[in-house]
Amino acid sequence: MKPIVAIVGRPNVGKSTLFNRITRSRDAIVDDLPGVTRDRNFRDARWNDKIFTLVDTGGFAEGDDDAFAPHIRQQVAQAIGDADSIILILDGKGGSSPFDADLIHTLRTVDKPVFYVVNKIDGEGQEKALFDFYTLGIDTLFPVSAEHGYGVADFLDELTAGFPEMAAEENRPDVIRIAVVGKPNAGKSSLINAILGEERLMVSDVAGTTRDAIDTAFTRGEQSYVLVDTAGIRRKGKVSLRLEKFSIIKALRSLERCDVALIVIDAEQGISEQDVRVAGYAHDRGCGAIFLLNKWDLVDNRDGKALKRFTEKLRMDAKFLNFAPVMTVSAKTGQRIQRIFSIVYEVYVQYSTRITTGQLNKAMDQALIRTQPPLHKGTRLKFYYATQVSTRPPTFVSFVNFPDGVHFSYQRYLVNQIRGAFSLNKTPVRLLLRPRTGKNPAFLNKKSKLFKRRKRSTRR
Repeated sequence: MKPIVAIVGRPNVGKSTLFNRITRSRDAIVDDLPGVTRDRNFRDARWNDKIFTLVDTGGFAEGDDDAFAPHIRQQVAQAIGDADSIILILDGKGGSSPFDADLIHTLRTVDKPVFYVVNKIDGEGQEKALFDFYTLGIDTLFPVSAEHGYGVADFLDELTAGFPEMAAEENRPDVIRIAVVGKPNAGKSSLINAILGEERLMVSDVAGTTRDAIDTAFTRGEQSYVLVDTAGIRRKGKVSLRLEKFSIIKALRSLERCDVALIVIDAEQGISEQDVRVAGYAHDRGCGAIFLLNKWDLVDNRDGKALKRFTEKLRMDAKFLNFAPVMTVSAKTGQRIQRIFSIVYEVYVQYSTRITTGQLNKAMDQALIRTQPPLHKGTRLKFYYATQVSTRPPTFVSFVNFPDGVHFSYQRYLVNQIRGAFSLNKTPVRLLLRPRTGKNPAFLNKKSKLFKRRKRSTRR
């Protein structure tokens, strides 16, 4: 097991900045406003061939009148309870405060190593600011600058001194990355909590509770997953706060690094234009997709046809995702939550499918015979051969004499034929059309003996 290190401290002392510095990422949103981080944010870090899991937390302050303060304190308490080591960040520019004394008093009751880091110390000349913190009864202080890197290397040497060196990891099944996306208040965080069986993420009726894209790793059976909770995606015209813009950008970026997107829709409110727009973001980034109609326990289904009505509307409004499965769930009651993973695995298997060139061209030939290619400017379109160039999603290239002359409807027909031939009915499939390079195949170029023999035979 990798050691777990939790970063704690009062609001706006630079916890997320240090988190990003150590993990060499930009996973945590950083802003001058206090209270930006709310949920715990996990990411693996490496130092001197030692791997550990770093946990960013929200600002801890007793008596804070922020509506989310009790939830944040609960998240911090859970992080401290789960951690093997703790980093307490202190503000070198602002000096010590009663909140720091409260946190230090709390941490002294914890039987775990605690490292006291004074942040915002940009050089040796500013280390005199440490004297203010010695009055809190701390023996060892580490002066660092999370923003500029001063002192971070020395601190990490001390932090990881007792950590075990990680052996080479055994070959394990691929980790399936799942992004949970949707508009605000659709129930994304509640869904992840229901899946994990614990209050891992903060849940509130207030729209915009989730800000960061929060990764949660877990194992089900022998398969490893990473669930990514994201901020609710609103229409651009309604987004004015800079912080919300950052949150939405991170939500969209999470789609670029996921295999399957769970598109959560508030079934009680019905399918909205914004739900379709969010689905379009997933489609544009080539994700596998599953529609989850959440809050199904609140839907009037007395005639037993509610699912049919929802599905027909989705197929009409989001035609570009007509291959995406539709499921009804309830994060509140747990209805059909565990069945999500069987569908996720089916989508992922198809999403990762690789087809041999021979099998692909046989299927393409049959499709071309079944429906002959149309004419382009009086000349019949010719499809020479096709090959798969990548997976996730399955992407194929077909070489044609006039790629620009292939109507989108015929291209869609070929995609559907590939879907039918290889059972790819739950994944996006891409078919790219390219001109064939050179007028003659390589074995009939002007320097080949075969070309010269054929030329002599034609003269005779």
